[in-house]
Amino acid sequence: MRAALVGIDFGAGDFTASLEELSLLARSAGAEPITTITAKRSSPDPAHFVGSGKADEIAVACKAERIDIVIFNHALSPAQQRNLERRLEVRVVDRTSLILDIFAQRAQSHEGKLQVELAQLQHLATRLIRGWTHLERQKGGIGLRGPGETQLETDRRLIGERVKQLRVKLTKLRKQHETQRRQRGRNQTFSVSLVGYTNAGKSTLFNTLTKAGVYVANQLFATLDTTSRRLYLGDEVGSVVISDTVGFVRELPHQLVAAFRATLEETIHADLLLHVVDGNSPVRMEQIEQVNEVLREIGADHVPQILVWNKIDAAGLEPGVERDEYDKISRVFISAHSGAGLDLLREAIVESAKAARADSGRDGEEPAVGGSLANPAENNITTSTHLGPH
Repeated sequence: MRAALVGIDFGAGDFTASLEELSLLARSAGAEPITTITAKRSSPDPAHFVGSGKADEIAVACKAERIDIVIFNHALSPAQQRNLERRLEVRVVDRTSLILDIFAQRAQSHEGKLQVELAQLQHLATRLIRGWTHLERQKGGIGLRGPGETQLETDRRLIGERVKQLRVKLTKLRKQHETQRRQRGRNQTFSVSLVGYTNAGKSTLFNTLTKAGVYVANQLFATLDTTSRRLYLGDEVGSVVISDTVGFVRELPHQLVAAFRATLEETIHADLLLHVVDGNSPVRMEQIEQVNEVLREIGADHVPQILVWNKIDAAGLEPGVERDEYDKISRVFISAHSGAGLDLLREAIVESAKAARADSGRDGEEPAVGGSLANPAENNITTSTHLGPH
């Protein structure tokens, strides 16, 4: 599918990096970016987002390049999307719809499919009326209720009923996750969650640490369905549970965050977050903030966090460890691909687990690690679905 990418520079953030990410998203969805059209504006145009002049320029480019779809690097209102499709005479997709489409393609597990469907329906509900605009006028008054209004009401009701069904099913799955977490708590298991920006190398690191064999690809959102594994770290600590969980991207659709809240809560209940960062990315600091912003949104900003500076081989850095003013490990420099620095990362996890055990001991509780799961042979744990890009 031949695609035209459209990005408007409003003067906020790294515009070039954002466009490069849009190109990766488009390719991940199966589109082939043919041309990129950019402009600068102080604010979006209410009718066409880009203004009528730029819209005509896009229309000319679409005809010249035989474009099948136009992808905007922004969220469009239903009216803007409708007006653009009429003017350009091709299908128009915004950033939110693009990400939702990728998630729909990649969801494999039952839970993942339910969560994606819920997010899609919530997004569709805001645009439903636009699809029936030509019939919407037939309303009001006895004898004037035409098929258009009936169809709108039927679609709204069907979507509403399906949304309710999905929420009920996801609530049941959420309770199952809570039961699994309570079981791990009874077994005194220290839990570690890998988080980070998409394509930072989380799944590569997860595979290297646990030999899990999770699918890895150099693309955004290569998989949504990941697993948790036990990682044996010696007799003193025993086994910890490590999960390849949350991956984020700029302007992650709110519908996805809301729909995936059940599995995102796995992060909230973790004892330690390993925040994997692409150390070779020129916008890594912005990516770190994007991840932290979503962690704050889901209430996981209180969980202890270690920055894992990945891809040091590409960045020309050496393995190492940095500590904060309290002598706690704050950053570990590694390469998940070559394995450099992984011994330092394991030591950092052990140190955090021992500190958690010491803290719980001071509180008069049982140790938070080791326990009955300290058998290195017990490497499998119940598969769980996560919002897990790479």
